[in-house]
Amino acid sequence: MIEYREISKTQLTSELFQDFERLQIVDLCLRNIHGTWMPVHAPFTDQWSQKDYEVLVSCLRNTLDCRGVVYGAFSDGKLKGFASVEGPPIGSRGQYRDLTCLHVSRELRGRGMGKTLLLMAADWAAAQGAEKLYISAHSAVETQRFYEFMGCVDAEEICEKHTSQEPYDRQMELDLRKGEAL
Repeated sequence: MIEYREISKTQLTSELFQDFERLQIVDLCLRNIHGTWMPVHAPFTDQWSQKDYEVLVSCLRNTLDCRGVVYGAFSDGKLKGFASVEGPPIGSRGQYRDLTCLHVSRELRGRGMGKTLLLMAADWAAAQGAEKLYISAHSAVETQRFYEFMGCVDAEEICEKHTSQEPYDRQMELDLRKGEAL
């Protein structure tokens, strides 16, 4: 049984993530080649260090300080997934809210937890008046397919902050005004 709930600032500590396994072994990534997203062999291992978790905690606390939200998915009281959405709007018209995190612990991927967390994040963003959820999506084919399955498409506007930090990420959006996307 998975319990989903908001995570408060006081709950955001490095210890909260002690049972979370970020490990992702990537072989194929999507790259935009002449306007078409193509799978390319670009193997790497994505694993967070203790320092990475400390930075994550700081970033998530900042999200809450700026009126954003952090959701957690817990199995037997242990954090196994989380999502965060920034409070301030972005985009030329303020039409986006920024999904800055969506991660599921390795052993529970593929069981619907990411979908539930994304829907919770989308509902929250829509309640804040956003038209769309902005996503700087990890380049792994599996990640890209998840977002496509959820109805995400290439973003109409590109957030330069994200592309400068993660040049291989795919900039995507989820339209919150379409009932079928949610």
